[in-house]
Amino acid sequence: MYDASRFLRYASLPRWVLLLSISTLLVVGLEMLGLPASLLIGPMVAAIILALSMGQGSLRVPRWPLLFGQALVGFLMARAITVDILKTMATDAPLFLAMILSVIVAAAGLGWLLTRWQVLPGTTAVWGSSPGAASAMVIMSEAYGADARLVAFMQYLRVVFVAVAASVVSRLWVAADGGKPPAFILFPPVDWQALAATIALTCLSAYVAVRFRIQGGTITVPLVLGSLLQGFGLLTIELPLWLLAISYALIGWNIGLRFTRGIVMHAARALPRVAASILLLMSICGCMAFALHKFAGVDPLTAYLATSPGGADSVAIIAASSDVDVPFVMAMQTGRFLVILFTGPMLARFIARRSGLAEKPV
Repeated sequence: MYDASRFLRYASLPRWVLLLSISTLLVVGLEMLGLPASLLIGPMVAAIILALSMGQGSLRVPRWPLLFGQALVGFLMARAITVDILKTMATDAPLFLAMILSVIVAAAGLGWLLTRWQVLPGTTAVWGSSPGAASAMVIMSEAYGADARLVAFMQYLRVVFVAVAASVVSRLWVAADGGKPPAFILFPPVDWQALAATIALTCLSAYVAVRFRIQGGTITVPLVLGSLLQGFGLLTIELPLWLLAISYALIGWNIGLRFTRGIVMHAARALPRVAASILLLMSICGCMAFALHKFAGVDPLTAYLATSPGGADSVAIIAASSDVDVPFVMAMQTGRFLVILFTGPMLARFIARRSGLAEKPV
């Protein structure tokens, strides 16, 4: 009995049970409200609550499960890169490139201003302003020395803003339902052979990224590997919702458990200026959507959803339930993510040098 009690205290089992319970309640609540990214935001908020109440370091996500969860996000991104999307991008390459670069330049400019004004430390504001896939940007930012907690704060605040705005615009323009989320099916039918291959390659990708010390490799290695194998018909990327829920929970907990009262106070002080920068970026993207409609003949809602700065999964849901050109929307969103993924580190270092600020902890 003494050994069993000592093991439970060492494993901090009651705290993990409490963390899992709070996470589940928050995920269910966010899903009922129809808010995006609930599977990641719920565990992250639960971990923040526990970290603030029990102290930072009271719990820690094991390293290898976390790396597995991060690599799984890479395969999630790879699954979105289909042959049809690549064909759509190739057909109108100059148009796509112009729109993608315009959004990236606008976001980088706002990130530079936030960095220059020292609203957030170092290049954190640059990564937080990047209009790419939020979970991937958080993981990549940490690999390159930014504060992942504040990057997550910026990224998911923008995800909520963009999702709400896109839903409202969809309602006003086409009188649709505003893109209701699909049914929350935690245990869908599974192709077990494809799932086993996906899990094996996820483990391999995480190991390769660590073994060869590839910065951001837990995202880029599975992204490249999964895209190539899927493109050549050698792999069906099988990611049931329950597996993604585990991955998102690990990533959310890893971010949230490192929050402190100082970080929360810093985020609260930065909130007005961060929110203003998000609204300004959304306005700039709205102007780009108008130009896309005016000069390229793209219908207004398709143009708006295609240029929305981030929240690609939420935009995909809204696009699928609206009368828009879905391949065009997803091609624009996917293309922007790929460009940011491979240029983000270089852009962050360039802005850090231009601003004269090095990475500093909060």
